[in-house]
Amino acid sequence: FFFFFFFFKQKTAYEIMPSLVGSEMCIRDRYQRRVHGILNIMVKYSREPAVPTKAAKARGDDMRIHYKNTYEVAAAIRGMQLEKAEKYLRDVIDHKQCVPFRKHSTTARTAQAHPFHVTQGRWPKKPCEHLLDLLENVRSNADAKGLDLRKTYITHIQVNKARKGRRRGFKAHGRIKDWCASNCHVELFVTEKAENVKKAEEEKAKHFSKKQLARMKLRVGKPAKKTDANTAVPGK
Repeated sequence: FFFFFFFFKQKTAYEIMPSLVGSEMCIRDRYQRRVHGILNIMVKYSREPAVPTKAAKARGDDMRIHYKNTYEVAAAIRGMQLEKAEKYLRDVIDHKQCVPFRKHSTTARTAQAHPFHVTQGRWPKKPCEHLLDLLENVRSNADAKGLDLRKTYITHIQVNKARKGRRRGFKAHGRIKDWCASNCHVELFVTEKAENVKKAEEEKAKHFSKKQLARMKLRVGKPAKKTDANTAVPGK
C-alpha cells in the first residue's frame, strides 16, 4: 500500500483577503477552476440595467466596513448624479453634511439631518471612503464606455451582509469571547439618462351629443327651404 500525502501551501489571512486582519488563523488555498489558464469566476448582480450599453458597473465583496452604516450611506446617494454623489461623500467626511439614518436610527440627533426631514444622522467616515473608491471605479468604467459623466446617475446600489470576520477577545479567568466584524458586499451601476423628447401632439377625437349629431345630419330627399326676396326679412 502506498500512501500519498498532499501538502498545501498555506497563506496568511491578509494575503488571501486584505479585509481579514487580526488574529485569524492561516487557511488553505481555495479551490478555483481554471479554464485555459484563466480564472473562471462568475460575478452576479441582483439586477441588470435596462440598457447595458448605457450603463457601467462596479462591485466590492467582503468589504471591511460596517453593514448598517454602509446601508444608510448607500440609501442617501441612491438616485444622485455621479459628481453630486462624490461631492456629498466628501462633505460627509469633512462633517459639512450628515448621512440621515432612517432604518438603523439608534443614534443621536443633529441639525444637519433636518434637510432630509429626519432628526438623526451621523458621519460614517470609513464607509464614505470605500464608496468613494467604488464611485471612482465606476467613473472609469463609464468613461471607457464613452458615457457622458454629466448625465450619469446612480440608478442601482445595494448593500448585502457578508460573512462575519471572526476574531477572539480574551477576558478574565481564561475566558474567550467572539469578536466579530459585520462585513458587507456593495454593488452598484450608473446609467446615462436619456434626453427628454416631447411627445407629438395628437388630434383629440371630437365627441358630439345626440342632438348635435342630429343637427349635423343632412336631410336626404328634402330640398332646402327657399325664401323669396320680397318676403325676406332684412338683416337675416
